[in-house]
Amino acid sequence: MVRMKSLLDQIAALWQSRALVIKLLSFASIGVVNTAIDVLVFTAAYKLLALPLIASNVLSWLVAVSASYAMNTKLTFGRETGGIFRSTDFVRFIGSGILGVIVGTTTLVILSHYTNIFAAKFLSIIGGFAVNFSMSHFVVFRPLRTTNET
Repeated sequence: MVRMKSLLDQIAALWQSRALVIKLLSFASIGVVNTAIDVLVFTAAYKLLALPLIASNVLSWLVAVSASYAMNTKLTFGRETGGIFRSTDFVRFIGSGILGVIVGTTTLVILSHYTNIFAAKFLSIIGGFAVNFSMSHFVVFRPLRTTNET
């Protein structure tokens, strides 16, 4: 319970300092570019290559998440990363993004029964956004903590 209160206090402090808002807007802007990448790859895979729905979605996610990692490392979380690409950060980014792709794919599959595939795809991207930002901010690109030894 104390840990949860600490996390909520950190979120409140970030929100008040506007650092979180700026990061959120940067992440969202990069997300717009990644959405275009995702939709283009998804469309090519689903319509042109005739891959199944889930395979098309996972392929488009893999391409978009790689671009997202590169842009977020340099821009949104540049202060935390020094703008340096690290294989360990990339693996963590992919790993944390798996939760986002699960949420997005589940949303896509469920909504595809009730609406147009591309409307379902758009809504699934929105659903995964909150998960992806939270995981990126609090898990993947969190600032390194230093210990003061006296």
